[in-house]
Amino acid sequence: MTIRKIARMGHPVLLQPAQPVEDPKSPEIRHLVADMVETMIDANGAGLAAPQVHEPLQIVIFQAPPERVPEGTEADEAFDHTAPLTVLINPRIEVLTEERAFGWEGCLSVPGMRGLVPRPTRIKYSGLDIEGQAISREARGFHARVVCHECDHLEGILYPQRMDDLKDLIFETEGRHWGGDRPSDINKSKDQS
Repeated sequence: MTIRKIARMGHPVLLQPAQPVEDPKSPEIRHLVADMVETMIDANGAGLAAPQVHEPLQIVIFQAPPERVPEGTEADEAFDHTAPLTVLINPRIEVLTEERAFGWEGCLSVPGMRGLVPRPTRIKYSGLDIEGQAISREARGFHARVVCHECDHLEGILYPQRMDDLKDLIFETEGRHWGGDRPSDINKSKDQS
């Protein structure tokens, strides 16, 4: 396994749609996934998409354990036990509700920054695992947020493009300093779409 270099915002690999994986069980894909897991763990990430490690393929990995849920997260946006470390190949997302929730997101490709991003509160995702077996799960809260964030990478989308207001794009150091007392937070409701 190898820790790979993570592409940063502005790199062309992050701007293009990823290609479907033809053989999820191939040795090359297994090697790539092993490298992605090692890279995500080393970078302390909750997820990683293949384009982030310079491979324009439809592969995402993610996990939503309780220790990854951002501090101050609402109860319905918190840990969902159905999100163990997951490899999802050629994923598809179906949004199950019009309800959106705002949550602070970061990205290994946008280091040092956080943004307040609206996401669907419930989704269904499907795809293949590393053995080529079908996966289909419903997700809510942080689990849904992580899956949507990672799958956006496969469409060439970074979280700042999903934000309603770039005033809510901040450095992590400022977020720790000011917490939730930012003026723009006052007008954000959990149900706002």
